[in-house]
Amino acid sequence: MIEIDGSMKSGSGTIVRDAVSLAALAGQDLHLTNIRTKRPKPGLRAQHLRGIEAIAELCRGRLEGASLGSREIRFFPGRTIRGGRYEWDIGTAGSTTMLVLCVLPLALYADKPSSFRITGGLFQDFAPSLYSLQYVLLPLLKSMGARIDLKIIRPGYVPKGQGQIAIDVMPLKRPLAPITLAVQGNLVEIKGIALSSLLKERRVSDRMAEECQKSLKAMGYSARIDLLYDTEENPVYEKSAAQAGAALAVWARTDKGCLLGADCAGAPRRSSEFIGRKVAGMLAEALQSGATLDFHIADQIIPFAALADGRSTFVILGITDHIDSRLWLVETLLGAKTEISSRILRISGIGYSRTSG
Repeated sequence: MIEIDGSMKSGSGTIVRDAVSLAALAGQDLHLTNIRTKRPKPGLRAQHLRGIEAIAELCRGRLEGASLGSREIRFFPGRTIRGGRYEWDIGTAGSTTMLVLCVLPLALYADKPSSFRITGGLFQDFAPSLYSLQYVLLPLLKSMGARIDLKIIRPGYVPKGQGQIAIDVMPLKRPLAPITLAVQGNLVEIKGIALSSLLKERRVSDRMAEECQKSLKAMGYSARIDLLYDTEENPVYEKSAAQAGAALAVWARTDKGCLLGADCAGAPRRSSEFIGRKVAGMLAEALQSGATLDFHIADQIIPFAALADGRSTFVILGITDHIDSRLWLVETLLGAKTEISSRILRISGIGYSRTSG
């Protein structure tokens, strides 16, 4: 049984989610202790619990000690990852994005296609938005050979949540290909989406987009931020959300295949103009640094690069707690080799397949 101390490195929910997900792929029993002990509310929260329960359901595994507030669990993975249709409700405004990142590595190696419908929060602080997942991470995974489709059915915000997404995943026929993003290259375009629910009279979507475009222009960048009124996939002033809320996301594409994003959710007393300026500043920082991945994607892509067949190379903005944690976990649980020299991150993947995993 592999022993993982959840207070190590970031001490965050990332360790919980990744440790259980990677243990399922590795076929290793897991004993996880000191879960989120560094956090103001330690132990498993609803989004962590639902995530590891979803992993156990996919691989027909067994969890011991897993309940709200648990600081210690044991996980015994099953031998088969079963595709099919699944529905999970976090029950709070907890991040649906994080739940996707729990189950996505398993779904890529399932015995048949998978369809997930997940209910919870889509846009909140301390978690990447669904737009970051949809327009930055998933296209990068597509370049590695993954076939994944994501749709937003209904936005969901803090504190009520009740947003919903649908995601379809095709199993891989061969191991993921490594990805080399060693040079940022020349900027091709900047695109984005401004979303708000039940806030039409305050012109929140327009104001976020206008301020973001204005700020980027002042820094020498031109951006197109879409305002898609009353459309099925990306409504700007839609009316189905359980509460008023907003989110802004932008992403840049270069001629070397790089995608770098920035996003921010609305919050009480957080103005549309503040959101626009913040998102513009984050994207400009990434572009001006020469990085080939933004802060969020730099840590999210690590498990997939570790599973790939060959060495992946990235230029990152810097080492974060989440990057450090995920590198530790892929080395410990998968046996992948990683190295960082200056801001160059290299990950030698294990060429994982279900016959070898």
